[in-house]
Amino acid sequence: MTAAADGRYRIGVDIGGTFTDGTLVDSETGQVTTSKVLSTPADPGAAFISAVQKLLSMDGGIAPETVEHVVHATTVATNAIIEGKLAKTAFITTEGFRDMLEIARQIRPSLYDLQFEKPAPLVPRQLCFEVPERLDAKGQVVTPLDDAAVDSVVEHIAESGVEAVAVCLLHSYRNPDHEQRVGKALRARLPNVIISLSSDVVPEFREYLRASTTIINASVSPIVSTYLASISEKLLASGISSELLVMQSNGGVYPAEAASQSPVFMVESGPAAGAVAAAALGSALGHPDVISFDMGGTTAKASLIRDGKPHVTKDYSVGGAAQNGTGAFGGASGYPIRTPVVDLVEIGAGGGSIAWVDSGGALRVGPHSAGAEPGPVCYGLGGTEPTITDANLVLGRLDPNYFAGGEMSLDVAGAREAIRKACAEPLGLSIEGAAHGIIEIANTAMVNALRLVSVQRGHDPRDFMLIGFGGAGPAHAVRIAEQAGIPRVLIPLGPGTASALGLLVTDVRMEGSATLIVRSDEVEFSRIASEFERLEAAGAEAHRAAASASGDPTFERSVEMRYWGQSFELSIATPDRREIDDAWMKELIESFHEAHETAYGFRANDEPVELVNLRLTTVGKIARPRMRKLDAGGADASVAEKGERPVYFAENDANASGDGTIGFLQTTVYDRAKLPPGVVFDGPALIEEPDATTVVQPAWQVTVDEYGNLTIEQR
Repeated sequence: MTAAADGRYRIGVDIGGTFTDGTLVDSETGQVTTSKVLSTPADPGAAFISAVQKLLSMDGGIAPETVEHVVHATTVATNAIIEGKLAKTAFITTEGFRDMLEIARQIRPSLYDLQFEKPAPLVPRQLCFEVPERLDAKGQVVTPLDDAAVDSVVEHIAESGVEAVAVCLLHSYRNPDHEQRVGKALRARLPNVIISLSSDVVPEFREYLRASTTIINASVSPIVSTYLASISEKLLASGISSELLVMQSNGGVYPAEAASQSPVFMVESGPAAGAVAAAALGSALGHPDVISFDMGGTTAKASLIRDGKPHVTKDYSVGGAAQNGTGAFGGASGYPIRTPVVDLVEIGAGGGSIAWVDSGGALRVGPHSAGAEPGPVCYGLGGTEPTITDANLVLGRLDPNYFAGGEMSLDVAGAREAIRKACAEPLGLSIEGAAHGIIEIANTAMVNALRLVSVQRGHDPRDFMLIGFGGAGPAHAVRIAEQAGIPRVLIPLGPGTASALGLLVTDVRMEGSATLIVRSDEVEFSRIASEFERLEAAGAEAHRAAASASGDPTFERSVEMRYWGQSFELSIATPDRREIDDAWMKELIESFHEAHETAYGFRANDEPVELVNLRLTTVGKIARPRMRKLDAGGADASVAEKGERPVYFAENDANASGDGTIGFLQTTVYDRAKLPPGVVFDGPALIEEPDATTVVQPAWQVTVDEYGNLTIEQR
């Protein structure tokens, strides 16, 4: 090996719908090396190890034993739920509640949709079982657990050939004894079957939400554990024996072993990595308030970050139908999960999203995607339907000879023909006019996503900076910022692999919670203190057992609160002091009033406040790689010029449906790797790098900072 083998390195791998991104960071110098390979949907692990091996072979070769740890973000759990490819699972609940999953919730994602159909229960009724037992809301035994009935149910389950069992008994969040006894009986009879108890997974009130979360945990556990075991074997075969960490939905990481046991915490693993990357970059540059915009090959994700931290929610459903106006979160069409998730909106608008004309003659884009197989038409891999990438190519925004750093050659003629046949002729437009329409429709959908995470959360987007990344993000970020009223855009170095870098700038995080449901004027402070102490002890033990890659644990406390009589609560960080007294409670309540006013536009100071759940996050800090400053260079951007080509901009088009020549401007193309720090230049411009192309609108100006980031502002 070369001298490169003497350092210490970390690897992050993010598997997307179209590309799998890898990032290698030198722990000592902060130097970042990236790789990008096409995803392999049939076997995601193949693309994973391909990206890792590509990283190890770069820069003269990296010795596998110098890798400190590998962090992975994956959608394997989400895909299993969406595709219905779950492990055969049984469900045990309290007698009289067997139909809990059929009844679900009495809310509809679309109030006036007469054709709406609820998703099928995750467990069919014949695999739902009851046991005689009952606790009251305080955890007191009303009806003792019938052990003989439990043994009978266990025998029925043993004969059914299930791979997993979920147990959710009434009020077990108050008293887990009955659930633990049922779990013990199951493990004794079925030692090779996955057992998930709601009192372990999510010990909080609301039976259906707790049951849904526990069932998802159980039903994806065999799939996730098999997948992670395969990944671990591939890493060992490559000579990497260091710890494998997995990104969680809340923006933290946890060990692969913990992920195999509690996979419900990693359902939104992939999208969370991008938000974490944007938060870390914004904070490092002195911009703690940013909006993350991550556009890849299949979807676009938007998330709001305040004070350097992504907002975390628990109002999340997975596996439902796409809904305009709600994004992935807060919807009612899927299966609810009550675990902390980075609050983001995800829409089906990625580089591979397919453009089509509906039965009413309207141009539509997405949510269906060409993905990695066959991919956009211009890839030449068998795709026949036009996509956003094809439209960008036709409009001159992509160089057909410099896609993926020149590793792929794009078929311009094929892209033009696909757009002509599927969109331009049916709509009576020129090919360029149809391509422009595809881009603008996608941009409008993404602007709506930005407003969902900002305006609808009570925040003015003009107060934030937009950080655009993902393989397709830089091509659209400036235009959607212009339409959303965001004054400043930042494009990081290596934007196409920024999500993978986000895996390496986060910490080990483990969640714990306890239900109170008591008014603030009636609660005993000693009860709050003792519950937090219990959660901290459990968190410290979990950290000690699993988190070898991180430092000593710290704890983040919060309380989920609501006005007495409300149905849903807000999560409020507790005052920054240990003693829980009247002053602590007064400060906590004032923070709740302020958060309620921000979220809903009003506060009710005279209304009693209820403390619903205590939440504790155990954090193990992982040292972050340092940002590298670029070598000082001249202040002239001309050294990076690659030439010019005509590019279509709507601002220059008085007649977008015209002859296809109006709207094109001669645009300077820059090689990003050659741009020295400190240079300033005006749009229109294209800035190319191996994994993305940044499109700068005519009315915007670019500044290259000392780290090589592009700051783009309106002139």
